[in-house]
Amino acid sequence: MLRVKAGNLDLMGLLFKRHHKMLFNFLYHMTYQRDVAEDMTQQVFYRMLKYRDSFTGSGEFTHWMYTIARNIIKDQGRKRKLPMAGEHIDDMVDQVPGHSHVEEAFEKKQAAEQLRNAMNTLSEGEREILSLSKFQELKNQEVAEILGISEGAVKVRLHRAMHQLKQIYLTTLNKERYEM
Repeated sequence: MLRVKAGNLDLMGLLFKRHHKMLFNFLYHMTYQRDVAEDMTQQVFYRMLKYRDSFTGSGEFTHWMYTIARNIIKDQGRKRKLPMAGEHIDDMVDQVPGHSHVEEAFEKKQAAEQLRNAMNTLSEGEREILSLSKFQELKNQEVAEILGISEGAVKVRLHRAMHQLKQIYLTTLNKERYEM
């Protein structure tokens, strides 16, 4: 990125090639809408090019990239209401291999619906920390740098978010069992 900042704009294509998939995955887990995540991914790379002078090189490139992505998520949320998290989880379930048996497919769809309901009740911050840590598989130190908090705070927030998600998910499961 420092070379792009210095004027070698052709290298932006290399950065895109290296990082667009993990960036898209993060944005997808925040919105659960493929089209929205693709648009946001393009916006991140556009802003990186536009604001290349703000990259200092003092931290990792990916941390700067995720910070821009987080800002775009916030901007989109202010402009228009983003969909509830998990609104398109069915798309993910349909892509899971092994749907050869109807019963198995039904169970996976049902589990996805329960997970969607649980994710919808989490705050954006809880979904964000789960996405960075669990889906993007970033280390706690990296998540801390991206979010601008301490590593200890990441551990606490991650633990609370996982606990909250588990509680909601189990409550939903038990509620559905009693209704049957």
